Amino acid sequence: MVHYLTFHPLFHLLNPHLCVKFACSLSACISEAHGSCPVLECWFMKEKVGGGLSGGPNQDKSLLYVHKHADSHRAESHDAPLEVNPDRLYFVTDPAATLCHRSLNPRRGSSNKPMCEINPLHPQPSTLELAVPLTEPALSPIYLHADWLSTALQSFDKTMSISAITRAPTGTKEHDVILTLTTKTVLVQSRLGAPVLLDCSFWANPSSPLTGTGFAVEWRYQFRGDGRLVLAYDGKSDRLSHTGEEGATLDFEALHGRGNASLILQEAKVHHSGIYICSVYLPYLQAQVAMELQVVEPPSLSIHPSPLPLTAQGQTINIQCEASGFAPLSLDLHWEFKGADGKTKVLGSGSLSSHRQLWDGTYTQSSRLELDTADLGRAGEVACVGVHPGGTRRVSVEINLIGFSSPSIEDSMAMVGVALVLYGLIKLVSWSFSGSGNNKTSLHFPLWLLWCDHESFNVYEIRHMFPLSLCSGSDEAATQQKVK
Repeated sequence: MVHYLTFHPLFHLLNPHLCVKFACSLSACISEAHGSCPVLECWFMKEKVGGGLSGGPNQDKSLLYVHKHADSHRAESHDAPLEVNPDRLYFVTDPAATLCHRSLNPRRGSSNKPMCEINPLHPQPSTLELAVPLTEPALSPIYLHADWLSTALQSFDKTMSISAITRAPTGTKEHDVILTLTTKTVLVQSRLGAPVLLDCSFWANPSSPLTGTGFAVEWRYQFRGDGRLVLAYDGKSDRLSHTGEEGATLDFEALHGRGNASLILQEAKVHHSGIYICSVYLPYLQAQVAMELQVVEPPSLSIHPSPLPLTAQGQTINIQCEASGFAPLSLDLHWEFKGADGKTKVLGSGSLSSHRQLWDGTYTQSSRLELDTADLGRAGEVACVGVHPGGTRRVSVEINLIGFSSPSIEDSMAMVGVALVLYGLIKLVSWSFSGSGNNKTSLHFPLWLLWCDHESFNVYEIRHMFPLSLCSGSDEAATQQKVK
């Protein structure tokens, strides 16, 4: 609903100080010319004649000039822009300044604009059992014979919704706000088990005769075509007439003191996700706003088996990932492998099971992966990743392969050391059996050097592993003499 005016000789009348030299948004230019309250650019929805489904919506472009005081309208002259029918200019007095909120007045030139829709309203007695006591039987006050409008607005940042009911004497365009209903929680996300506050506040014009006989508040829930009554409160008799949801309540002191009709859910559950409609009733009038609650709980992931068994390269490993306790249903499970070189390889989603719902309404799903280790290298990390509206979760397990890959430098050094130790042990055993009597020097000469001349062979530690006194006393000196 962004409309731009081309330069026109009459265009300077809208704002002689700011809009002469350039074209701008229609509502933005007029807003700057007429104070802090915005000029709301809306669509007036005409009532169809004859009904039926043929044809598009019958609507007119319109402007709402909003001020806090009625005198402000009389002090200004308003010329209808060329693209707006003069019959669709409305001058609204809002003492509570609800329609003057900054989120309804974007910066000039911004592409984000508030949404506004106007519908004609015909006040009627409510048939809702809760609101019936607000109206007296067979009474139709003269006050109702006027021009009534119901305006629905949403802020340019989509964080606030307003429903406003205005009244003007018949044949005039000067409207007074009678009732406004506001929510600042258009979309709420909550973790499972956390308390939730769904905002809903109303203001009723104290100068209206419709505000002196009480009010009623109703909260309803809708989800995929299914609806239910959550809570109903009769403000006239100060009675909570219905509670259809365990743990749902209102702050009654704030309700009567400030018009705060916010719904409090003490503990968010999965079945609380959906659309909530807050309705406020005055005699012959009703306003409502809607908001969405999303209970979001990310999955808890686990891998089986963990740790993975030692596997020969080229074999296939069966791994399973279990994702449990998540809501809503949407979940993307996939596998990744991170090698020793730090590179990550996506392995796909594996074989996914169907969803199963748990006792608390959350869901569980598993993925089974047949991992071919032929091209994975010697070691790495296998990870199961779950991408969910509540956040991304991952769990990993290390994988070690043996077999067909070439040994590293460390492995080669270790194997040489083991070979030397085994060789020494074998020779030592053979010396023990081949020696004769007490002749300790009958051992073979080269291996004797290996054990006794540790300065040459650096195997001093190995020498002290055995309790044999082969290198003691004169025998060691004699041996060294032989060497010379």
